[in-house]
Amino acid sequence: MAQAPETRWPGIGVAVVFMAFSGLFLWMAQRQIPIGTAYAVWTGIGAAGTFLVGVHYYGDPTSIARYAGVALIVAGVATLKMAH
Repeated sequence: MAQAPETRWPGIGVAVVFMAFSGLFLWMAQRQIPIGTAYAVWTGIGAAGTFLVGVHYYGDPTSIARYAGVALIVAGVATLKMAH
């Protein structure tokens, strides 16, 4: 079902604000750690966060394997950071 126009624009505005903060935090992180590690952490958080929002707010399907995949992403990102 399509979203009503009166609720679409605030949602777009919130998304743009969060994207701006996300880019700012990536820029701040890469000043302290290598860009490859910073980007991996940034995308890992985004992937895990998007998965969790999809499951909790949009009813995306879940399984042990899907949660294990997210856990592997988080473990990989943590390993990259600790190896720095």
